This record gives sequence, structure tokens and C-alpha cells, in this order.
Amino acid sequence: MTRGRLAAATACAVALVALPAAGCGGGGGSAGQSGPTTVKNTDVKVVANGSKGGGLDAQTLYKQLSPGVVTVISLFSGGGGPLGGGGNGDAGLGSGFVLDGDGYVATNAHVVTTGDKAPLRRAGQVFVEFADGNRVGAKIVGTDPDSDVALLKMDPKGLTLTPLKFDDSANLVVGQPVAAIGSPFGEEQSLSVGVISALDRSIASLTEFQIGNAIQTDAAINHGNSGGPLLDANGRVIGINSQIKSSSGGGEGVGFAIPANTAKRSLTQLRQSGKVRYGFLGVSSQPLYPQLAEHLSLKVKRGALVSKVQAAPARRAGLKGATGAETFQGQDIDTGGDVIVSLDGEAIRSPGDLGDFVALRNPGDKVKLGIIRDGRARTLTVTLGSRPSGSQGG
Repeated sequence: MTRGRLAAATACAVALVALPAAGCGGGGGSAGQSGPTTVKNTDVKVVANGSKGGGLDAQTLYKQLSPGVVTVISLFSGGGGPLGGGGNGDAGLGSGFVLDGDGYVATNAHVVTTGDKAPLRRAGQVFVEFADGNRVGAKIVGTDPDSDVALLKMDPKGLTLTPLKFDDSANLVVGQPVAAIGSPFGEEQSLSVGVISALDRSIASLTEFQIGNAIQTDAAINHGNSGGPLLDANGRVIGINSQIKSSSGGGEGVGFAIPANTAKRSLTQLRQSGKVRYGFLGVSSQPLYPQLAEHLSLKVKRGALVSKVQAAPARRAGLKGATGAETFQGQDIDTGGDVIVSLDGEAIRSPGDLGDFVALRNPGDKVKLGIIRDGRARTLTVTLGSRPSGSQGG
């Protein structure tokens, strides 16, 4: 994981907080344990509704769904370290949750990787520990550093699995109750409750790109919660807990989760091919807001003001970058470039919108950009490229 933006090499830490590389705390037992010795058919429990009565029933939700939340133990540098009972390797601890009866588990990419820059180094060994004490080995199917999502696969034989189901994160509202389950500081199966504090946040990924549409919550999230589920009142996963914002190094009620729709896209592609591809436009842009639009004599009030055309997809489409610069309200503004106001008919109100919409497309997709150039509305057709590793821009 990238130090300074996300947690240190232990993988138990979350973004925006740097922690020392050792001493995350273990989940109990030996890291070399391989699970139950008696092989039997997988027992899959299907939970129809994690709560009742319309509100968030924390007791019912926890009783039904906590068995589907796991502790993820990652061993680096040869598999030793504090969790393994000796050796020189680093070890990390996070959370995850069961996706289905086939043994797939979702977690954060930063829980099972380490490093200062791309390519990140994967853990040499990964173990998944259940609420009943079973601990089994898992392989990393794939990681998506752009969205900080990872997919693990374990042998489900002999296990009782409680899969958790995703909900649509596009219809969330600020103030709705939520619950987080995970292993903060190695304390397995811990429940915290709160509300959605804000939506449409942008948070750091393991690359230079931002993760858009992130969910902010005041439910307690601490080191070790990374990779665990953020649940709504119906017990559906609306996000994967990933980061905290803190001045002290501890949880201060400002936690962030990767939205379910972003996670679902990543997990689907990881299962199919072991990697995730994102569309790429290749521009840098600045936010256009009403006061700036009035100052620049633009007829639109919001959009993405193109500063620079950086890459081939945008150049081939004929997008125009800034031709001048000035200072307005204490900010340096690039002027004279196109203003992107829509993508395939969806309104672009900020550079964040542009990045989010492009990221949801695949390389090779053709999209129609609505732009304003020299006071006139135009439409450009763009064939998106593939997002380069470690690059910046939309």
C-alpha cells in the first residue's frame, strides 16, 4: 500500500493515517493453521433481511450477518512476523466479508498488498478467520488499486458460510442509519453504528486517481476495519470500509467507504480476469462554479473547465485546453479551454463527476461529450483509452 496516503506496510491501517509496520494484533491461533480437518459439504446460510421493523435493528443485524464478516491476515516477506510466531516478515490485519458459497471474499487491496509505489507487492500468504474460530488459507484472485478493492478465494469445503449481498449505492441519502462490522485493532466481530454523514466524497486510492462517490460515515471505523462491510438497515452492503480522516491517528467520526456500485464493478472484473480496466479520457480540469462562470462570461454555471489536454483520446476528439491564466478569488484559473458539461447526456457539474463517469466506462467505449467552446454548445464523440497505471487526470 502507498505509505503516507494509506496505511503503513502492515495493511491493518486505513488511509490518511500512517502507522508503524508491526504490532497490528492477531486474530488468535497459528497463522499456519489450515482449517478443519474433517471435510464436508459447504453449509451456506441465506439471510433474507438483516433487520426488521423498518429501522436499523443492530442486534438482529449483527446476529444474522456477523458470521459472514471475516478477519483477513496477510503475511509478507516470507510469511513470518508477529502473527506467525517468529520470523522477519511483516504482517497485517484487516477485515473482509463472504460473497457466496463458492468461497469468494471481498476486502481492500491495501489489506493484502504493501509498498511505496506501483507495482505494489502482494502478501505471500493470506488467511481468512471466521467468527467460529476456523482459519483457512486464501489466494488473491486479483487486486484493483484504483478502487482499493481485492478479491480472495478460499476452499469452502467444511465451512459454514453466510454470504452478504450488495445493495445499489446510487440511492443512498445523508442521515440514513448504517452499521459497520470488522476487526478494529484485531478485535474480531466488532459492531459499530451511525449514519451516512455525507455522499459523493473523493478519497485517495493506491494510485494517483481518486475514488469517487465515496460514503462518509460517523460509525466508528478504526485500524483493522479496512475491508469490512458498511451495511444499511436491511443488512445489505452499501460500501467497503476503507479509510479514516484523523488528526490523532484514531477514529474521530470521519470514516469513508468505497461505494457498493464501484466495488461490484471491480469484483466482477477481478473474478473474470483478475484485473480491472477503466476508461481514460486524458484531460486535467478545474471546477466551474456560478461566480467564476459569471466572471468568465460563460452561459453555463457548472462543469469541468479543461486546463490541459494530456493524452491521445482527448486529443483525437479535438478537445481544447487552456490558452491563458488569471487569478480569481485567490485561485489560479486556467482560461480559454473547453467546458465539459455532459457525458452521454449526464450532467457534468465538476471534474469529480467527469472522472467518475469516465471510470465507469470501459476502454474502447465511444462517449458523447457536451462542451461549451467560445460561447457555443458542441458535441464531441470520444473513443476512450485505457487508464494508464499511476497517471493523473480524467
